[in-house]
Amino acid sequence: MEGTVNNFRRARHHQYTNQMIITLEGYDTKEESEKLIGKKVTWTSPAGKEIVGEVRALHGNGGAIRALFEKGLPGQAIGTKVKVE
Repeated sequence: MEGTVNNFRRARHHQYTNQMIITLEGYDTKEESEKLIGKKVTWTSPAGKEIVGEVRALHGNGGAIRALFEKGLPGQAIGTKVKVE
């Protein structure tokens, strides 16, 4: 299934560059998205390099998820597609 990278996880004065907030097509509630915790998330760069992360938690009540990547994603990843397996 595919999702879209929305933004980094952030606070007022800090940005967590290794954690991304992702929305998924067809997942509109937190009950639906809870089943995805622990699944792998893969982002492919324009050069073909893959960066793999894991769904760690939900983000809010609208079905968004929070994925933790070993290395942070670059800023160009915002707005692009990721694969959730």
